[in-house]
Amino acid sequence: MDAEELSSLWRERLGSWAIPERILKQAPADPWGHNPTRFATRTDRALADPDRGPTMTRLAEALPEGGSLLDVGAGTGASSLPLRDRVGELFAVDSSAAMLDELVLKADKLGVSVTRVKGRWPDAATDVPVCDVAIAAHVIYNVPDAREFLAALDAHTRRRVVLELTHRHPMSWLEPLWEHFHGVSRPVRPIAEDVVALAAAMGYGVRVEEREAPLERFSTLEELAASACHRICLDPARAEEVGNTAMELGMWPVPRDRWVTIWWDHRE
Repeated sequence: MDAEELSSLWRERLGSWAIPERILKQAPADPWGHNPTRFATRTDRALADPDRGPTMTRLAEALPEGGSLLDVGAGTGASSLPLRDRVGELFAVDSSAAMLDELVLKADKLGVSVTRVKGRWPDAATDVPVCDVAIAAHVIYNVPDAREFLAALDAHTRRRVVLELTHRHPMSWLEPLWEHFHGVSRPVRPIAEDVVALAAAMGYGVRVEEREAPLERFSTLEELAASACHRICLDPARAEEVGNTAMELGMWPVPRDRWVTIWWDHRE
């Protein structure tokens, strides 16, 4: 298939992850929302114990000393601030003002110059200059138009584009609980190979590296239960029931994800 066909297929497959309206109506909170505090903790961990995996390696080797780094879906900076010793200017793009606030606070303490851009990529691309290197970590599964997203990343990068994502949709681990509590089966696709196929069809010299995730998804069963209630639209008061069900279904401890690093060097 060509890039247009693969892009359409990506949109269709991603759309199949929509939560049924009858379930969404009873959700106590936005099931797709993210907690800035949890993200900030993850960034603190990344700063204290820098990851030596392929994503950071490919970023560091392409980023010149004092270079410019574009972080799309930046969150609180877990994928960019660990490169503080090399970054001259960080352009952080995120749709969450709270996430960007946390990132800026951490960057100020580290002496990293940040330009914050609130918005969704690629809509926010007009507010960002061409940078040396771009990173988009754990964001592509939120992007319906993956072709436009990738094209804008490449157009705003003079050296290298790096993506990091889970091999399967990051909510795939919840499949047994969706089935148990709602009688709903979740999709299998899209997966990382679909991003690789699309980027290759767009003419990029794609390279791929895969590994086990460096972090456990949850440190306690209680943490799993609270997250699951949020994601599958259940009242938080049912957390103990959810935790017990997860144990009965053999979901604890949750196996580590497979993380995939996709990268290519920009060509004029």
